[in-house]
Amino acid sequence: MKRTAFLGALGAVAALGATGARARAYTVTHSDAQWRRILGDRYYILRENGTEPAFSSPLIAEKRTGTYRCAGCATTLFNSEMKYDSGDGWPSFFTVRPHVTRTRADFELPGEPRTEVHCATCGGHLGHIFDDGPAPTHLRYCIDGLALVFVPSNALK
Repeated sequence: MKRTAFLGALGAVAALGATGARARAYTVTHSDAQWRRILGDRYYILRENGTEPAFSSPLIAEKRTGTYRCAGCATTLFNSEMKYDSGDGWPSFFTVRPHVTRTRADFELPGEPRTEVHCATCGGHLGHIFDDGPAPTHLRYCIDGLALVFVPSNALK
C-alpha cells in the first residue's frame, strides 16, 4: 500500500473512532457532580464503564412483561420479549429498540476487543454486545442490571 493511501485509511479510521458513544452530544446531560447525586451506586456502571459482579442483578430472574429503561434517563431500551437467559450472569437481550443505543470499540481487556453499548440519550454505559446470541439476530446484549430499571406492563396503565 502506498504511504498516502495508508495515511488516508488511517485518517478514516480515526474519524470513525470519533463518532463513538462519547463523541456526539446527548439530549440528557449533567455535570459529573449531578450524575453522582442522581445515580448513586449506579454511577460506577453508567458513567465510568464499570461492570457489576456476575449473577448479582435481580433483573436476571425477571420474568414479567414490561420494559427495561436506562437508569440514567429512563429511555426505553428493551422489551421483555427481547430478553433471554444466556446463563452469563447479566441480563441478556437478543436485540434493542431502534435508535436508542450507540456503540464503540472497547480495548480495555488485552487481546479481547469488545463492543460497548451506550444509551443514545444520556451516554450512559449499559454493557457490551457479543455475536454469540440466539436467532434471529445471533447477538447478545450483555447489560449491567444497575444500568437498567424494569417497568412492568401493568405499571404503565
